[in-house]
Amino acid sequence: MLEASYIRDYLVSVRENCFNRGVVGSDPDKVVALDDQRKKLIHETQQIQQRANELSKQIPKEKDPAIKLELIATGKNLREQVQVLEKQLRVIEEDLSKVIANIPNMTHPDAPVGRDSVANVIIRRWGSPRKFAFKPKNHVDLCEALDLVDFEAGARVTGQKFYFLKNEAALLELALVQFCMLKLAKAGFTPVITPDLARMEVLEGIGFIPRDPNPETRQVYTVADTDLCLVATAEITLGGMHKDQILEEAKLPLKYVGLSHCFRTEAGAPGRDTRGLYRVHQFTKVEIFAFTTPEQSEAIHQEILALEESIFQDLGLPYHVLDTCTGDLGGPAYRKYDLEAWMPGRGEAGEYGEVTSTSNCTDFQARRLNIRYRSKESKGTRMVHTLNGTAVACTRALLAILENYQNEDGSITIPEVLRQWVGEDQISPRK
Repeated sequence: MLEASYIRDYLVSVRENCFNRGVVGSDPDKVVALDDQRKKLIHETQQIQQRANELSKQIPKEKDPAIKLELIATGKNLREQVQVLEKQLRVIEEDLSKVIANIPNMTHPDAPVGRDSVANVIIRRWGSPRKFAFKPKNHVDLCEALDLVDFEAGARVTGQKFYFLKNEAALLELALVQFCMLKLAKAGFTPVITPDLARMEVLEGIGFIPRDPNPETRQVYTVADTDLCLVATAEITLGGMHKDQILEEAKLPLKYVGLSHCFRTEAGAPGRDTRGLYRVHQFTKVEIFAFTTPEQSEAIHQEILALEESIFQDLGLPYHVLDTCTGDLGGPAYRKYDLEAWMPGRGEAGEYGEVTSTSNCTDFQARRLNIRYRSKESKGTRMVHTLNGTAVACTRALLAILENYQNEDGSITIPEVLRQWVGEDQISPRK
């Protein structure tokens, strides 16, 4: 989150940023007004408390019983006034926190300005979409023909948008996980398997709204009678690992690669993307996360993006990289890059679909989660910067592999980097 003092000092820039991002309900001016009330109440409370303290010192010294009783009564009245003001202050601070929570992070000056994804800018491409000598199938038809996914069983057991991976598809998911975890570990990222549950306060710190009362916008599953939620991404659990901690600058950056299941309600998701594996309620994901100093975060952001690209180059999947515009950024992101892979079965003649993203959230999440660092060269502490990125969301990567590597005889060639874990070079039609 942004500090109230920052919003006050840069009010015009914060207003403009909220407008460019199109954040409904953001009100920087209300932050300033509530902060004024907060400061006024604190000042009044301190003055009355000071008077009460002075009286409490006078009472033992007073010899006149009548005056002493009067001083006691006045002191009691002052304490009651303090209690009233402190109650008002708690209400104001709660209101202030709610309003600040709806103010997005500031935006990198080079990020494209626009209100929706149409304004996203392609900054580079890798590979060319394959020219098929036959009409390629979409991944749903391929999965049915090769007995790789059972959507009907998933619906019977859990509900729509759940599924069973079968045969080589199950092995492919495990192969993707192993490939990415090893690749990131070799690049200096500590491998972690995270919990699939997290406290609501951790989700709120990362930027989710677990208590969202609107079912049309709610994105996470909450666990009844607890303060726990199923995580929508390992970004939540990795980000929460160092909650309320002070880190040593000499140990930064801290770089992690985490494995978790992800659970999303996908409320309000567009209909075109809902078929098959592209948009589901549960999937496996390998997530990249880093804690850095402010001076390190830009370089680490580029490092994460380069690793994401390297993964999809190793998989041989054509993609392009998008510089995400202001209106398409999530609230915590200062700058975000999306990687979209070519999917031959998407749309009428193939389309690019999002497979990874990486965000520099600067100190926005760290401020909410109270994660700081200290240096031997300076006094006090500073907020760390946090960055995240998707190494691989298994369902979407699996979708892209099936569609790009399909053959005219109905078989699917397995990418070379995954073959050692799948144990085969090709998925052949069932006899």
